[in-house]
This record gives sequence, C-alpha cells and structure tokens, in this order.
Amino acid sequence: MGKLDFKPGNMLYPLPAVMVSVRDKEGNDNIITVAWTGTVCTNPPMLYISVRPERHSYKALHETGEFVVNLTTEKLAKATDFCGVRSGRDMDKFEQTDLKKGEAKKINAPVIEDSPVNIECRVREEVALGSHTMFIADVVHVTVDDAYMDEKGKFELNKTGLLAYSHGEYLGLGKKIGTFGYSVRKKKTVDKRTAKKITTKNESRSKKSPEKRNVNKNTTFRKKGKAKK
Repeated sequence: MGKLDFKPGNMLYPLPAVMVSVRDKEGNDNIITVAWTGTVCTNPPMLYISVRPERHSYKALHETGEFVVNLTTEKLAKATDFCGVRSGRDMDKFEQTDLKKGEAKKINAPVIEDSPVNIECRVREEVALGSHTMFIADVVHVTVDDAYMDEKGKFELNKTGLLAYSHGEYLGLGKKIGTFGYSVRKKKTVDKRTAKKITTKNESRSKKSPEKRNVNKNTTFRKKGKAKK
C-alpha cells in the first residue's frame, strides 16, 4: 500500500451543503445550493460563499450584496440537490420544492423556514478568483428553530440532522466522537472535603464485623438464652 499523486484540485471534504436564498432588485426570489462556503472570522462574525458568475443567482448577489445561508438537514437533502441542479431562470424553486418562504429580519431577502438555522449576510467584499467569485460577508442576524432548544436554553444544533457534502455525495454527520478539547481535558477529580467524607464512611463500614451486621438484621436473635424483647 502507498500514496498516489493527483493533480492539484479541491479535495477538501466534507463540506456543508447549504441553500442560499437571494432576492434581486426586481423582487424575484431564488435559491442556489452552495458547498464552497465556510467561516471567515469569529469576531466580527463573517462567512463566505463562492459562486460561478454564470449561475442565475450571481446577478442578485452582485447587485444587492445580501443573501441568507440556510443550513440543510437529511430531510432537506432532495430539495438541496434540486436547488443545485435546476436553474431559477426556468422556475420558482420555492414552489417546485414546497419549501416554506419567510422574510429575513435585517436584510431584504427570503429565508427558508424549513431550515433549522438561517444566517443573514451582507457582502463586505467581492473577490473574482477564477472559476468562482468569493462573496465575503458579515453575519448580521441569525434565527434558529426553537424546537431544538433544550430545557436549559441551549440550542442542540447537532440534533437537527445536519447534511454534509463529500466528493459528489450527500451524507449525514454520523455518531459523536468527542467534544472540542476532549483530547487534553483532565479527568474530573473529587475535592479534598468530599474525598475525606468518602474515606471516613468507608472506614466506618470496615470496622463493623460480619457478626455485628448480622445482629442488626436478625430480630429473633437470642442472647444468653432469653428472647430479645
């Protein structure tokens, strides 16, 4: 067994397959599926999408500078694929896929209500790189599905059934392996006070003889020939 040499190409997988919703200046809405996407910065929150100039949604992105990244799930896999292989020039993708349309809170663009997370973005910089143009954007608002909020107010994103894209295939995320930092996290230790209580309790138990414990459990035990009252 060994390694094979490939020509330079994109082998950075898996990636999120997201549905990006846009609205052009005439008020026409569309959805485009994008896998060339990712985080740019934490503070300020920024992300990017890369889109081919020949795509129908490119004009809306270029003219308005606003879009929504809608995270996808296993249940949305078919709609995600459809919006990536059919053009909005020929149809209304919201109608064709039965996806529920909503309105963004901070920008003039539609959101996909079926998505567990909607990330509203405003383009900061547009960079033409070759086959794709990168739209670097600020995240201006986020909405999430409250069905995935637990009793402590935590959003359980990984319970939404997120979809991934890898080398031409759509995949579920699979089982949990660990959490951030688990490889160096120290094992939980018992504090000295608690440890002392546990030790004292164990020592107390060990001092009791088997006969003593039997006496406590046997209510009919006779002592010196007389029944115990």
